[in-house]
Amino acid sequence: MFTIVKIFVSAIIIAVITEISRRYPVQGGIIAALPIVSVLSILWLYIQGEHMEKLSKFALGVVWGIPATVVMLVIIGVALKNSIHLFVSLGLGMGGWLIFLLAQDFVVKHFVS
Repeated sequence: MFTIVKIFVSAIIIAVITEISRRYPVQGGIIAALPIVSVLSILWLYIQGEHMEKLSKFALGVVWGIPATVVMLVIIGVALKNSIHLFVSLGLGMGGWLIFLLAQDFVVKHFVS
C-alpha cells in the first residue's frame, strides 16, 4: 500500500511541474531543478525506517551525480537548440552523462585516492 502512495504522490508532483512548465518554461525548469526527487527519496526512505547512515550515503551519492547531470542537461539543451530530434538529443545527453560519470569515477579512483 505504501508503494502505491509513493507512486501517487510522486506522479502528482511530476504532473504539476509539467503543467507549470507548459505555461512558464523557465520557471518550470527552475522548479524541476529543485532537488524534489532527492528530497522525496530521502523522505520515503526515512518513513520506511532506514538508518541515518544510509540516508547520508544516499544524499552524498546524489551529490556525486550532479556534475554528470549538468553535462547531460547542457548536451540536451544545446542539441534541442540546434534542432536535433528530441529522442536523439535525449540519447546524446544520457550518453554524455554516462561517459562523464565513468570518467569522473576513473579520475577519482586513479588520481585522487
